[in-house]
Amino acid sequence: MSKIPDKPEDIFDEFCGDYAALFGDDLISIILYGSGARGEYIPKKSDINFFIVLSDNGIEKIDRSLDLVAKWEKRSVAVPLFLSEDFIGASLDTFPLEFFNIRLAYKVVYGKDILKNLDIEKDKLRLQCERELKAKLILLRRSFLQANGEPRLLIGLIKQSISAFISIFNALLYLKEEQIPIKYNDIIKAMNEHFGIDQEIFQGLLGIKKGEKKPGKEELKKIVWKYIIEVKELSKRVDKMELKAKQA
Repeated sequence: MSKIPDKPEDIFDEFCGDYAALFGDDLISIILYGSGARGEYIPKKSDINFFIVLSDNGIEKIDRSLDLVAKWEKRSVAVPLFLSEDFIGASLDTFPLEFFNIRLAYKVVYGKDILKNLDIEKDKLRLQCERELKAKLILLRRSFLQANGEPRLLIGLIKQSISAFISIFNALLYLKEEQIPIKYNDIIKAMNEHFGIDQEIFQGLLGIKKGEKKPGKEELKKIVWKYIIEVKELSKRVDKMELKAKQA
C-alpha cells in the first residue's frame, strides 16, 4: 500500500528522482506550491501540488509520465502542472493572477527558480482580478438559483468558491501595495479595511467551509445571497480601481 507522507518533504527525493530519470536534461525545475509550501499540509486531507517546468522538447513528451502521475496520486500528489519555460514567459499577460498566487508561497525542490524574476504587470493583474470577479459573480448567481435552497448544494457552492476569492484578495492587496497576511481571516480583515468588504460575511463563509459553522436552511440562503451582493459590489470597486504610477 502506498504511504501518504506526513509532510511534503518526505517525498522530495523520490519524486524528483522519478521525474529526473524520465525527462533527463529536459527537466528544468520542480516547484512545490499550495498548502504544502504554505506549511498548511494536512496528511490524508491535503493534496501535494507540484509545478514541473520542462523544455519545449520535454513538454511534447508528457504522455510518458502517465504511470508516474498514477503512482504519485496514490500518495496524495495532485496531477502536476506541466509547463515549458517559454510558455510561462509568453503567458504572464494572460494568467498573471495564477502566476502571482503560485509565487506567493513556493519552494524549489529541483533545478532553477523560474518564478523569482517573473515580471507580473499590475495593470494586467488588476484586469484579470476584475474579470475573475465578474465571471464568478455570474456563476454564483446561477448556482444559487440551481440550488433552490437545498443546504447541501449551497454549502457545496461555498466550499468550491471561497478559496478562489482568497486568491483574488491576495492580488488586490498587492495592487494596493499592502502586506499580504498569511492567515485567511487576516486577509479578509485587510480586505475590509482597504476594499470595504463585509468581514463578518466572508469569515462566516470560511467557518462554513471548515465545518465550524452550520446555519439552518433559511439563514444559509441569506448568507449566500449576501455573499453574491458583496462580490457584485467588490467587482464595481475593482472596475474603478486606479493603480499607483510607477516611479521613474
